[in-house]
Amino acid sequence: MLYKKFQDIELSALGLGCMRFPVLDGDDGRIDEEKAGEIVRCAMENGVNYYDTAWPYHNGQSEPVMGRILSKYPREAYYLASKFPGYLTENFPKAEDIFTAQLKRCQVDHFDFYLFHSVSDGNIDGYLDQNYRIIDFFRAQKKAGRIRHLGFSTHGSLETVERFLAAFPEAEFCQIQLNYMDWTFQRAQDKVKLLRERGIPVWVMEPVRGGRLASLDKDLETRLRALRPEESIPAWAFRFLQSIDGVGMVLSGMSSLEQVRDNIKTMSEARPLSPAELEALLTVAQELTQRTAVPCTACRYCTEKCPKKLDIPALLALYNRRVAGEDIQHELSALPAEKQPRACLACHSCEKVCPQGIKIASAMDRFTRLLIG
Repeated sequence: MLYKKFQDIELSALGLGCMRFPVLDGDDGRIDEEKAGEIVRCAMENGVNYYDTAWPYHNGQSEPVMGRILSKYPREAYYLASKFPGYLTENFPKAEDIFTAQLKRCQVDHFDFYLFHSVSDGNIDGYLDQNYRIIDFFRAQKKAGRIRHLGFSTHGSLETVERFLAAFPEAEFCQIQLNYMDWTFQRAQDKVKLLRERGIPVWVMEPVRGGRLASLDKDLETRLRALRPEESIPAWAFRFLQSIDGVGMVLSGMSSLEQVRDNIKTMSEARPLSPAELEALLTVAQELTQRTAVPCTACRYCTEKCPKKLDIPALLALYNRRVAGEDIQHELSALPAEKQPRACLACHSCEKVCPQGIKIASAMDRFTRLLIG
């Protein structure tokens, strides 16, 4: 395992993101704890020392499950990260209660790393509202030793990141969505440039874009394999990140032992891309962008807010495939009428928490009309 220096500690170059564990009966809120434990054990045995959870992951079950799993290991054997769920504005008045509950759920007396979660264009005003004093509260927790390192994650615009940094200039790290598809698609390169200028280490989330970059269309895979026949397709995403100055922690939500072993193998060796390989990969990224109707990463924040309990990420995945020309009728017809895109109420509740800023109601309407047409 490669390691990166962060202040006075050594962090594994690969961290385990705890939002995509195996689940029981397809229910995201029922983690298969035995398999999750096996994933953590494999990661631990192979040198992964950073574990990233959060209040909403797996419908609130990720933190307590990680608390039980990690309690079996010495506290000094891992670094634990969690986040304040400011992506929901109703949580701002509850900061103290939530933070206290998080420590209890994770069975720890401090977090090694803690983040203001998903600072975005829609919640930045709440984060900066002096009535809530969110930043001051967590500064106090750090001073008291309940947080060792304080940073933030963001899917927001460059302007939002700049606003937040103006209020929180001492940010020790910043976690952004960074992969070769979003390098230009979501202006990730501009955020990397800004953070490098400020001397803030870059933490990476969505390195394979929720699995989208783990496998590619045959023609795209063939082009990449011609350049590096021995490299797996997911490894290209990690090699891209190894080519970007300023990248520290790379988080991956791994849902099987096979994924863990493959990613550990990749991140045990530095093999950054050559200029020619980088150019070829960014050309692939451009073609992927053209084939993608909506940039969903299946984070599932939207499903918490849907009054119809639609599986929005699954429907958006089907929509993308339909736009790309695939026949998805068989899969769609297997869904009951009340779970199909036409069941969307267009209430826009899901859109308020979507980190990608997807206009979900409009996408469901277009999907419905596309199926009718």
